[in-house]
Amino acid sequence: MMKLFDPHIHMTSRTTDDYAAMRRAGIVAVTEPAFWLGQPRTHAGSFEDYFLSLIGWERFRASQFGIRHFCTLGLNPKEANNTDIVDGVLELVDLYLEKEGVVAVGEIGYDDMSPAEDDILARQVEMAKNHGLPVMIHTPHRDKKAGTRRTLDLLREAGMPPHLTLIDHNNELTLEMVLESGCWAGHTIYPGSKMDEPRMVGLVQAFGPERIMVNSSADWGISDPLKVPKTAQAMRDAGIAEEAIETIVWRNPIAFYAQSGRLDPAELEIPLPVDQRLLFEGNTVLRGQTPTVEAPTVDSPLTAEADV
Repeated sequence: MMKLFDPHIHMTSRTTDDYAAMRRAGIVAVTEPAFWLGQPRTHAGSFEDYFLSLIGWERFRASQFGIRHFCTLGLNPKEANNTDIVDGVLELVDLYLEKEGVVAVGEIGYDDMSPAEDDILARQVEMAKNHGLPVMIHTPHRDKKAGTRRTLDLLREAGMPPHLTLIDHNNELTLEMVLESGCWAGHTIYPGSKMDEPRMVGLVQAFGPERIMVNSSADWGISDPLKVPKTAQAMRDAGIAEEAIETIVWRNPIAFYAQSGRLDPAELEIPLPVDQRLLFEGNTVLRGQTPTVEAPTVDSPLTAEADV
């Protein structure tokens, strides 16, 4: 089975059943961008516990199903207009960008395309440059073409290298300009809305696999954590070469996030053995069930604890 990497998924809001289904479908690595909770947070301090969960408990929870978990940290544009919290949150972002498993600044970008969002995006791009990290960019769902162009202009003015930039949520209106900019291009595959598998197949047929990725962006809303394997199968059914598919769903996410220096491509080739006897700060994913324990393969970590 082809190994798969979902480069944008919000697993904090997903269930253990999702992790198990993802592993069965071939997903062995994910990146979870910092996100909003569906309602605005009211205190900067609440972000600290959220960031700690992304680099701690969620990373452990993924490992309990044989999936390696990485994350990106940042102030999401949905909350960038709250002047009461932004300075405190950005101080926390700057601190936690040093942590293991953090492979980019993100997701950052535009929502309403307000002046406040200009400022917060520029400040976080500067943080990424200071920390030597890539950036994951959220493009607005409204007026996407103009928002993407504005994003690329700001990144260029800020001196953010294109090879360290992933522009996400692309579609037919934006992909060409993103690829021409030299940035990486992400595509979120939604169930019954926006970008879907047939449209993604058409984009790959038109533009090829170079610097292109697909993701599920599955979260607390209507979404599907298996959209990466489903899109890979749709490309296969359309006659796209296996090498091109593997480039999109495996090699490209690894190549992009490995630029952080915190993701080892060779390590991702080694299966992560499941050992559900392990605990994280005294806690387990089990509720009285018999733990699953897989024997390590050659070169595998001795325990999942090595990855948490």
